[in-house]
Amino acid sequence: MISLRWLLIAAPLSWLLAWLGAPAVAVFITCGLAIIPLAAEMGAATETLAVRTGPAVGGLLNATFGNAAELIVAVVALRAGLVDLVKASLVGSILGNLLLILGLSLVAGGLRRPTLTFNRTAAGSSGAMLLLAVAALVIPALFAFVHPAARPEETLRLSEGVAAVLVVTYGASLAFSLVTHRQLFHGESGGSGHATAPAAPYSPRVALAILAGATAFVAIESEMLVRATETLVERFGLSQLFLGLIVIPLIGNAAEHATAVVVARRGQTDLALHIALGSSTQVALFVAPLLVGVGALLSQPMSLVFTGFEVVALGFASLIVTVIALDGESNWFEGAQLLALYALVALAVWFI
Repeated sequence: MISLRWLLIAAPLSWLLAWLGAPAVAVFITCGLAIIPLAAEMGAATETLAVRTGPAVGGLLNATFGNAAELIVAVVALRAGLVDLVKASLVGSILGNLLLILGLSLVAGGLRRPTLTFNRTAAGSSGAMLLLAVAALVIPALFAFVHPAARPEETLRLSEGVAAVLVVTYGASLAFSLVTHRQLFHGESGGSGHATAPAAPYSPRVALAILAGATAFVAIESEMLVRATETLVERFGLSQLFLGLIVIPLIGNAAEHATAVVVARRGQTDLALHIALGSSTQVALFVAPLLVGVGALLSQPMSLVFTGFEVVALGFASLIVTVIALDGESNWFEGAQLLALYALVALAVWFI
């Protein structure tokens, strides 16, 4: 995979632009570009630690740091009171993983072979978990629709209850996939067969140092990014929905996007599918509940009531991906269909 480290030059550039009082658009772009390689380094360091610590602890590490860059941006935005932006970024991350990442992966792999095959059992299990997670996120919105006169405190308490259930479910899913039924999730059904695990790029000590340093720099860039976002929303009229649903998830998941496309191009369809479905499920079952708790600690209450557009988009995306995954086969045209749906969502959000 092409190294993204050259983008690190954007970090000092963003600091300089912010110090000089440059336009918010320039600061936003440079901060976003700086977060991309930092997220890539965090992912590589996490993988190194996961290889060394075994599957159980590795699963916990991936749960904690797999979406770390995006999570940090969300926490900073939540502290700034941009609750709508945070909720939109959660939905945008799920949609980006399901439609953009998986779509690009299927197109990249399908251009080299007419039919892509993958582990049907694992894909079906991941698809079912994804539908459950999306259904849980939709429930607070349904409650708000059926009971429009409900007090905000009631909706918030419901969201906190849903968050608790999601966290427990995520723990059960880790136990299922990593301990009791881990044999179901091994094996590459298509392409070149079993992929040889890559050598760890760092030693554990170096990985820990990189993880700590990258996390600190992402926090700094996130602070500047959110300040620039507030200016963009106020001065240029860009909606929090568009920035959260489309722009911020692209920044936080750029390294993950590239990894999925590269492995799919190499014929590792199972791995690409796991990245797309696994990351989406992780956002719904782990990141969203975590942000509900963080909001309570920061005195910035965040419920899981999403807009009607977000709910419908989540439903369509999860349903079409589950249908594609059920037969254990795919092709480049199904990937193009996913990309078309993502483009339609982005186009609609631009005009909202």
